[in-house]
Amino acid sequence: MKVFISHASEDKDLARTLSRFLRDAGLEVWSAEEIMPGDNWAQKVSQALNASDAMVVLVSTAALNSDWVRREIEFALGAEAYRKRLVPVFVGSRDTIPQDRLPWILRRLNGVELTDPTKEENLQQIVHTLSTIH
Repeated sequence: MKVFISHASEDKDLARTLSRFLRDAGLEVWSAEEIMPGDNWAQKVSQALNASDAMVVLVSTAALNSDWVRREIEFALGAEAYRKRLVPVFVGSRDTIPQDRLPWILRRLNGVELTDPTKEENLQQIVHTLSTIH
C-alpha cells in the first residue's frame, strides 16, 4: 500500500517521523522530500496523490490553516481510490483542535490521536488502522 501523508509545513518533522515509521512497517510512503529544486510542486503532488492508495492527514491547527492540506483532503474525498482510505491523525488530543475549523468529514471519520509521537504504540495505531483498510 502506498500512503500519502498530508500535512502543514509546520508539521514536517512529525511527517518525517511518521514516514520513517510507516516505511519500517513495510508501507510505501510518498514524501515531499522527493520534490527537487526546480520541480513543479503541484504536478509532483498531483502525481503522488494519483499513485497513492491511502491518505493520512496530520490534523493540527497549522493544517487547518493550510490551503494545500484542504485541497489534498478534497482530492481524497473525490477520488474513488481513496474510498474509506482517508485516515485523520490528530496531532495531540482531538479536543485541542478547534471543531468549528475542522472540515466536516474529519469530524465524522474515526481518527487516531497522536498524543506522543515518540511512543511507538501511538505510531503503531496508525499502522494498524492502515492495515485494516482494503
